[in-house]
Amino acid sequence: MSGIAGTGCERIIPTEEKKPLEEIEKSIIKRYRKPIWSKFIKAIKQYDLIQDGDKVAVAISGGKDSLLMAKCFQQLQRYSDVKFDLEFIAMDPGYHPQIKALHKENLDYLGIPAHIYDSKIFEVIDKKAQDYPCYLCARMRRGSLYEKAKELGCNKLALGHHYNDVIETTMLNILYAGNFKTMLPKLKSQNFEGIELIRPLYLIEEEAIKRFINYSGIWPLNCACMVAAKKIGGKRYEIKELIANLKENFNDVDKSIFKAAENVAMDSILGWEIDGEKHSFLERFEE
Repeated sequence: MSGIAGTGCERIIPTEEKKPLEEIEKSIIKRYRKPIWSKFIKAIKQYDLIQDGDKVAVAISGGKDSLLMAKCFQQLQRYSDVKFDLEFIAMDPGYHPQIKALHKENLDYLGIPAHIYDSKIFEVIDKKAQDYPCYLCARMRRGSLYEKAKELGCNKLALGHHYNDVIETTMLNILYAGNFKTMLPKLKSQNFEGIELIRPLYLIEEEAIKRFINYSGIWPLNCACMVAAKKIGGKRYEIKELIANLKENFNDVDKSIFKAAENVAMDSILGWEIDGEKHSFLERFEE
């Protein structure tokens, strides 16, 4: 391969010693109750993400977000009146052996019994889309996770997208794609019948996740893709920086961006699209 599988860890270098597992689990509900646990529970309830009898495939990339999500689900299963089953799935897209070893070490330390399986996605991407790998890589990863979830008899697939991912996606679409689309808290798979994708970290801010990971002392992974490291540092990070700059002059601008997707005034927009069919304000104007 020509370097697509990297060997780096996420840009979070814990300043604290690795905490005992019991202390890490307790911190989610106590130390980080307000910024993490309460918002996790709120998303579960507000968006009706979990029901009795569900079997949820929790996708763990090894990054900070998915590791926290896995622990939150374990806590939820332990204390919730809603009865559901969990399957933890960890796809290896072609990690360097050191990265794979660190991934397994983190899972073992955190008490997460994950199904680790190979997909060889990095190898495929290296051949087919080396210049712009991220779109194809994301699609292939998603498809692979859906397949594994279905194989394990799950009806839901949980991904670790958080609050900042939502607002950044919204702004990316507005500024670069010329449309208003956001990242939904759940959606039905079009290619894998009977499986829903859910995002239980939807209301949790990235900064809170970073604080939790730093406190735990765990070294999370990044996507481990050196091509992506060069390419991605583009638009999404520009948007992240833009929002940070806006927050310096406009209080709660991030919350306003998030809320905008909940408060779309349909009688004050030029056009919209439903199920692939485009509509214009003129249709309503002539009524």
